[in-house]
Amino acid sequence: MKAAEIKELTTEEIVERIGVEEREYQEMKLNHVVSPLDKPSSLTDKRRTIARLKTMLAERQMSNQDTNK
Repeated sequence: MKAAEIKELTTEEIVERIGVEEREYQEMKLNHVVSPLDKPSSLTDKRRTIARLKTMLAERQMSNQDTNK
């Protein structure tokens, strides 16, 4: 998921997506321990997507705090 796609999501959708992506990441990690994934770099991609989502969420929360002051 690219940053431009994340910017189009609402805050609620981002929170929901973080939960989904984290569950998928944990499942992928567990599957990789049992039997190697065909594309191990997908773990890195998933982790980076989660980081992008969390960064965008933090930015939105910061901007909301600034506007509330």
